[in-house]
Amino acid sequence: MSGRWRAFRHEAGQEAGPHSAVYVLLFALCLLLGHWSATTFQAVIAWPANGVMLAAFLQLPRRRAALVLALCFGLNLISAAVRGDVAPFVWMNPLLNLVQVLTAGVLARRLCGAALDMRRPRRVVLFVLGAAAPAVALTSTIGVVVALTVRDYSLVRAVFAWRHLFAMELLGLVIVTPSLLLLARAHRFRQALQSPVEIAAVLGLVTVTALWIFTQSAPFLFLMFPPLMLAAFRLSPPWMAVALILTTAISGLLTLPGHGPISASSVPYVNELAGLSQRMRQMPLYYGFLLVAAMTALPISAMIAERRSFIARLARRTATALEQRRRAEAADAVKSRFLALMSHEMRTPLNGVSGYADLLSRRGDLSPEAKVQVAAIRSSGESMLTLIDDVLDLSRGDEPLCQEPFDLVALIHDAVALEADAARAKGVGFHVELDLQPGGRVVGDGRRLRGALRHLASNAVKFTDQGEVRVRATHVGDTLKVEVSDTGCGVAEAFVPRLFEPFAQSDDSLRRRHGGAGVGLPAAKRHARRLGGDVVLGSTSSAGSVFILTARLEPLEPTVADVPADPSVLRALIVDDHAVNRQMLRLMIEAAGCAAVEATDGLEALEKVQAETFDLVLMDVRMPRLDGLEATRRIRALTSTASETPILAVTADAMPEDAARCLAAGMDAHLAKPVTYERLYAAIDQTFRAAADREQVHAA
Repeated sequence: MSGRWRAFRHEAGQEAGPHSAVYVLLFALCLLLGHWSATTFQAVIAWPANGVMLAAFLQLPRRRAALVLALCFGLNLISAAVRGDVAPFVWMNPLLNLVQVLTAGVLARRLCGAALDMRRPRRVVLFVLGAAAPAVALTSTIGVVVALTVRDYSLVRAVFAWRHLFAMELLGLVIVTPSLLLLARAHRFRQALQSPVEIAAVLGLVTVTALWIFTQSAPFLFLMFPPLMLAAFRLSPPWMAVALILTTAISGLLTLPGHGPISASSVPYVNELAGLSQRMRQMPLYYGFLLVAAMTALPISAMIAERRSFIARLARRTATALEQRRRAEAADAVKSRFLALMSHEMRTPLNGVSGYADLLSRRGDLSPEAKVQVAAIRSSGESMLTLIDDVLDLSRGDEPLCQEPFDLVALIHDAVALEADAARAKGVGFHVELDLQPGGRVVGDGRRLRGALRHLASNAVKFTDQGEVRVRATHVGDTLKVEVSDTGCGVAEAFVPRLFEPFAQSDDSLRRRHGGAGVGLPAAKRHARRLGGDVVLGSTSSAGSVFILTARLEPLEPTVADVPADPSVLRALIVDDHAVNRQMLRLMIEAAGCAAVEATDGLEALEKVQAETFDLVLMDVRMPRLDGLEATRRIRALTSTASETPILAVTADAMPEDAARCLAAGMDAHLAKPVTYERLYAAIDQTFRAAADREQVHAA
């Protein structure tokens, strides 16, 4: 046989439990016990020998199990001969015992699994009802039928004999076999550490209760169940098996001599059973008690053990999950620190490249060739900044939204300004059409919206070699809709399903015409979804494509603070530890006719703010002696009017959490390096608006 119908356990199974000789010894002791009981009391109330043989058959490998079965069969033949059984029972009883064991074993493997495991309540019940009971019923029926042919039994006597034989042998299988299997696999329950004192106390309670009940003639049989239930709930299944064996042994040894509530119970008189002793006619009550005890205590114990196992497994998996979460959070924190550091370190040199290229592009004394070279430097710097932003956006994931008021018109123009210049340089028209609500001020995450618009405009310009790119924006209620259309080559039909996948490119060959890392459209879509909208491909053909962006932006009522500040009256304090950055910002401020004062760190800035009056502070963050965040906190803590000075963070710390830290420290706005004229003036305008809003809140 193979699989679950196999007769013997698999040779590769883990061996556990006692040696083969122990099973043979236990079988011999059971035979001696039965022989002593029959000789002394002319009655055998239990037959545990078959339970021992079945446990050996289920537990041992094939060769050892076959050897044990053969030895037990031989011992059974010798015992029958010594006991003086009449023919044909001398050889039939041992043969029926062997058939019973083999039948129950094969059925148990089929119903309960090839590797029998009594830890599950369902398997215990299946073993009793599906394996033990049918096997015992089969052999009991054969035995009674043979007895009827040898002896002159009445039908009533035959039924009683069948019932007695069935209950006696079923009791041996139900109690002995699961108990021995559980004891053999006791190592599986070591995770449930139990106090030896508790084990001894519970087993002692079971023993004392059994001794007291079965030395009394009063009907106190029901009092045996509370200690058995306590053992089922408190002890592991192997120790529960020990408690059940103790109960069976004590009750059986005291019932045989005529002690206990079983011997004191009355049974109805039946004429056909007059030849049987009173004790034999009382046995059905005893068998019922033990069967109920076994079928109650063992499944409950197995169920509680399974529950403990589930709890322990859940605890281990929870601990593992928490540890993995801790590691993931630590790894994410390391990644965030790395991204912040890389962003800062890459933006710092780019600030000088882009800033001075912007300054040079505005000089009128440059030759046409020099202007072209400066434009190339500026374009390359902006491309590098765009690539850095794209990669960082893709790596950061979905951080929380940063809701703040901003000018929607200015943001849209700022987002597409560079792409408009790139389009005109290619000879492609670039048009922006705005149909926005009066005032143009909204509340939302401006950084995400700017990034999404920039990606869409950049994608349109990149794939358009002639014709035009058109940006149409409408804002109705709290819904912004932007259509970016082009007259480019369109999107290949086969590439449409992968259009928004990160790093996907329609042409990644060595001869491709259009560069890019394939992160623009995925980033735009993710930004739009975080804004409560989406980015979709409206239409595409060889005549061009249309991408549609939607977002939810809450409109703001116009206020006095919405009047742009005039930079010509500014007196600004520039705080930066890099001389190159201070000089560049001074040139940009002075180009607008404003006065500029420099400070090399936060401590010097704090002294100058207290000594002089400034309309604006351009504050770096990472500086020696006193960083920009702490300097801002100290300025806000001043008791003079200097505490209300508008402060703009101008820093290479460009991550969203960096901007949040700046605002939390008391700064009014955040400008990420590199800096250009357009970005600086737009940020200054935003700073004055935020400062005016802050003053209104304080006044209220």
